[in-house]
Amino acid sequence: MISKNNLIKAILILGPTGSGKTPLGNLIEKKGLNGRRCYHFDFGENLRAIAGAESADKKFTTEEIAFINKVLVSGALLENEHFYLVQEILNRFIERNRIGADGLIVLNGLPRHIGQAKEIDSILDITAVIHLTCTPEVVLARIGSNSGGDRLNRPDDDVASVRNKISIFNQRTAELLEHYRSTEAKIVTIDIAENTTSEDILNILNTR
Repeated sequence: MISKNNLIKAILILGPTGSGKTPLGNLIEKKGLNGRRCYHFDFGENLRAIAGAESADKKFTTEEIAFINKVLVSGALLENEHFYLVQEILNRFIERNRIGADGLIVLNGLPRHIGQAKEIDSILDITAVIHLTCTPEVVLARIGSNSGGDRLNRPDDDVASVRNKISIFNQRTAELLEHYRSTEAKIVTIDIAENTTSEDILNILNTR
């Protein structure tokens, strides 16, 4: 068994699409958290970068890139048999940023189900979960007004796609809370309103 002491530390931002995960991750990376250097790993952004590359990414086959495109269009989750893709993307992020034992990775969009969580547990020590709660109505309002400033030109932000992603989150991703409670990670739950900003959330985090 791998000792947690030998793993890079991480925190997970958990919440439905539109709840403000990406702006919060970017802000934490910029300002740090409790005086610690942070690195924001936005899994969706990484997938979109691979799918939208002007030239083929030599690390991935044409079939793998086509599969990633399909995942993005459908809102589906990468299942256990595709975890090797997840691991490759995450390892490249760690190497590119030269993240060592003193760094803290802010995970956004990964893991998204229990199977992924168990795999990630062998790579990173997730010590805390920032749980952003948001009703479907608020999600749609936030996306419609681009309240987080990160939703421009997103092809997956039509109402049907958003509702599908919310449904998948409720069915598969929300149960991650119980998993991380069982690992004794700290859970911080924050209710998100239509006009809640990443600065508002960070201010709350700094008081807990």
